[in-house]
Amino acid sequence: MTDPETPQQTLHRIPVQPWRWLPWLIASQLLVLLLWWQLGWGWGLAALVASHALFVVPVFLPNSRFYAPVVSHLPGPAVWLTIDDGPSDDTLPILDLLDRYDAQATFFMVGERAAARPELVREVLRRGHDLGNHSHSHPQSRFWALGPARMAQEIGACQQALAAIAGEPPRWYRSVVGMTNPFVGAALKRHDLARVGWSARGFDGVGCEPDKVVARIGRDLAPGAIVLLHEGSGHGHNLAIIQAVLQQLQAQGLSARLPRATA
Repeated sequence: MTDPETPQQTLHRIPVQPWRWLPWLIASQLLVLLLWWQLGWGWGLAALVASHALFVVPVFLPNSRFYAPVVSHLPGPAVWLTIDDGPSDDTLPILDLLDRYDAQATFFMVGERAAARPELVREVLRRGHDLGNHSHSHPQSRFWALGPARMAQEIGACQQALAAIAGEPPRWYRSVVGMTNPFVGAALKRHDLARVGWSARGFDGVGCEPDKVVARIGRDLAPGAIVLLHEGSGHGHNLAIIQAVLQQLQAQGLSARLPRATA
């Protein structure tokens, strides 16, 4: 799906028209009715399924721009490390690893977890890293299906929690499991948030074998890559995976730096 919004010379792409999909939805359903009436139920049913797929499939594509702009790659030689789901018991050891390898990262935090451990949020900032909004309660199994009120609450409450601790609101947002439904864009516009996807992923947020995770990420490590990592997962391998990724970056002569808002 392409993004018809006017390109901006910035990575911080806030949705300009978050409801732009609505007229297309209405037009598609009118077309379904017309086909059903003119050609019968067979054609009408096929058109109904196709039209629904057109609006549902982009929800599950992390780098789709159908419902909101997304940053999925950086200009320039640096790599952007992004770490989801904190803060957690892993946060301080991760910060030590980043210090050891002279790397910077953006921590996409869950609002409830940040509010429970504000000292970790402050330590992330003190060490020169950045924060991102990753929803308030991380409703992983149903985030894709949240309605407009609940979606606004998830994003807004996280923004409020992080701003209260950090002194200023985050600029970046990442959807839970990368799922972006039709109601995300309006909340991003309201809070001046830019959505961030990824280009290198190892599936380290679930039960995994660290070597396989690092190999998957390694295939996509290159200048401009956005690397998706996690902390605090139940499998307990996040630290080892992050260290291995940092070693790969070092071996390839790549640096992990925070992006500039403009490019």
